[in-house]
Amino acid sequence: MKKLVIIAIALVTLNGFAQEKGDKKMRKGNRSEMRKDMTPKDIADLKSKRLTLKLDLTDVQQKKVQKLFLEEAETRQKFKDSRKLKEGEKRERPSQEEFVKMQNLRLDQQIQMKRNMKSILSEEQYAKFEKMKPRKHKKRGEKGKRGENKRREKR
Repeated sequence: MKKLVIIAIALVTLNGFAQEKGDKKMRKGNRSEMRKDMTPKDIADLKSKRLTLKLDLTDVQQKKVQKLFLEEAETRQKFKDSRKLKEGEKRERPSQEEFVKMQNLRLDQQIQMKRNMKSILSEEQYAKFEKMKPRKHKKRGEKGKRGENKRREKR
């Protein structure tokens, strides 16, 4: 009898974990689908509110940041629309010259955004803002490094 109870508990627990993983995958997929339909104004609102929460921005700062994010989102939307394929067209890779031009444009926009943020935020807020960005890339890089270290240890 005890064995049956233990087996039943194990099955219920495993079933709960299996459903949770599937649910997370669905949420990620739905989130990306929802982002596609967002307008530049929606994107700017969300970004400015997240930044307000993290950096404790004043109302004036929040409005300036929102305006900045709105301009950025509109620029990105225009670029996406210009790169959209028309019916019957095949996606072609950009030439080396076009690629360099796009990268330069993207980097110029990032530099301008950084300058604008520096003028809007206080020194403490800007320091926090700078620390927020690199984390994504560090985590991505660490995952690969951990795997390499484990492989080396096994050898």
